[in-house]
Amino acid sequence: MTNHIAETTHSDRFAPFDDQALTGRIALVAGATRGAGRAIARDLARAGASVHCTGRSTAGSPSDYGRAETIEGTVGLITAEGGQARSHICDHLEPTQIAEVVRRIEDAHGRLDILVNDIGGEAYVDWGTPFSQTDRETEMRIVRAGLLTHLYTAHAALPLLSRTPGGLHIEITDGTAAYNASHYRENIFLDLTKTGVSRLAFDLGHELDAVGSTAVAITPGWLRSEMMLDLFGTDEDNWMRDSLNENRSVPPRDFAISETPHLLGRSVVALAGDPDRHRFNTTTQDTHSLATHYGFTDLDGSRPNSWSFIAALQDDPTADARAFR
Repeated sequence: MTNHIAETTHSDRFAPFDDQALTGRIALVAGATRGAGRAIARDLARAGASVHCTGRSTAGSPSDYGRAETIEGTVGLITAEGGQARSHICDHLEPTQIAEVVRRIEDAHGRLDILVNDIGGEAYVDWGTPFSQTDRETEMRIVRAGLLTHLYTAHAALPLLSRTPGGLHIEITDGTAAYNASHYRENIFLDLTKTGVSRLAFDLGHELDAVGSTAVAITPGWLRSEMMLDLFGTDEDNWMRDSLNENRSVPPRDFAISETPHLLGRSVVALAGDPDRHRFNTTTQDTHSLATHYGFTDLDGSRPNSWSFIAALQDDPTADARAFR
């Protein structure tokens, strides 16, 4: 299946959130090639931040996911929208490469205000295979990509981020603290990785508190990324209709609760622009709660409440996702 997302700006869809509240801020988005990371980088830039974007996928070295997006493509979208961004080819499992990116940021700006750790690895998960039957080294890829990269990046960047008070470190995870505390996430490697990411934000928050900086984890709901749209054979114009079409087996009806990656991007921007953001230090937040708290919406004007919908399904399998948007 080909990638349906063109490298275009869709500027009209972003205009309501373009208020330049982060003008002058320096941001690093680790894992900005596609999906959530790309949206976060674009939204930070639209809010005025100067964004450094890292990733491994380039025109000359495509993704091992089999995807067409590149880190240069992300920067191209940002600059086409009038934003400031720079791409850095970086494997975040290589500490020396991360250190070089941080050195470039320090040389260019002398500081780092916002760090977003978004590297995931869900594409590596062998869904449905019992733990004892999985190939350990294959499954360990999500632990390396989704947790070790976050540790290495935080270790390299925090000295610059914490140089002056007010730094913001954001970990992108999967699942609210309450949900993950009481639910098995279907795959042990994934479960340990995502709960570990939330715990990393908790731990970093204690260290950053001493220098007046903040660490927070944020989870999206069901993310309607490029990969998910392609997987289900739909697109941004037809996903809701297709989700509710009883004559189709995919996407599933529950996909009607999904949200664009920009709800997560707007969550990051809102948090970064809040002078009282330290109230959230050490916590794991979700996009719906932050959207409600700060008063923003997804691109279609809704506030999908994925985690409440998932809980409702346990009591009523016929629950309608549209009632939670």
